[in-house]
Amino acid sequence: MKLHRPAGTLGAGNDPVVLAPEDAGWHYTGLRVLTLAPGQTRVVRTGEFEAFVLPLSGSCTVRVDDLSFELTGRDSVFTRVTDFAYVPRDAEVTLHAGRALEVALPMARCANRLTPKYGPAEQVPVDVRGAGRATRQVTNFGVPGVWEHAEKLNACELITPDGNWSSYPPHKHDEASDCEVVNEEIYYFRIAGRDGITPSRTGFGMHRTYTADGLLDENVAVRDGDVFLVPHGYHGPCIAAPGYPMYYLNVLAGPGPQRSMAFCDDPAHSWVRGSWDDEPRDPRCPVTTHEGRIG
Repeated sequence: MKLHRPAGTLGAGNDPVVLAPEDAGWHYTGLRVLTLAPGQTRVVRTGEFEAFVLPLSGSCTVRVDDLSFELTGRDSVFTRVTDFAYVPRDAEVTLHAGRALEVALPMARCANRLTPKYGPAEQVPVDVRGAGRATRQVTNFGVPGVWEHAEKLNACELITPDGNWSSYPPHKHDEASDCEVVNEEIYYFRIAGRDGITPSRTGFGMHRTYTADGLLDENVAVRDGDVFLVPHGYHGPCIAAPGYPMYYLNVLAGPGPQRSMAFCDDPAHSWVRGSWDDEPRDPRCPVTTHEGRIG
């Protein structure tokens, strides 16, 4: 299985990413990224998948099951925490772009049909994790304990200031144990250009995924719009090159009876967490809240 999917390799028409679980070689987790012109309307049929509607840039109206949600959105993933919506399986979802729109639909195959639901940006927790050069922002819009209205789907956003590391220490979630559950995971990257706000293919970052036995050991440069698939093994760090802040959307789902994002650190590196206790956090985090850009 090819794990690194550069921008353009998963596109269909004007849509940058169309990734079904079968394209990834697994069963549950998928992602679509759609683009709509100002005033354009698109109809998406979810089939056997539940999904979040998450504006990456622009704003939109979501209509599903005789309900309508106005998603205020944002100028870019580096400027604001956005509103979002949950849409169920077996639904016809109508998206109408108020202005030029790029929208992500993280999705998971599920068995049960829930009701649609609106997620206001002001209720999305923004956490700062790590310390020093491992400081990063985690926007927990669709995770267990925060958003319980989903059967299989888990999703969150991260912003890593330029020069910093995230997804560190390396961790995994590929077996059921005392500390982890089985989850298939997608990383969808956006990299800001020189202004720190506008996504650009000029900048880059690094991502690592590996197994303890060394049979999998990938260290890749990622650019704006790239996707990386994590079927198993330890993953991390993600490193934002100096001058180029990094964003990624994490999408996770798996066979467990309850949604969970539990993981195990690579024991060789777990000691690093304790070293952060006496180290100051990078003052650039948090970068964004529902009120806008603050970092």
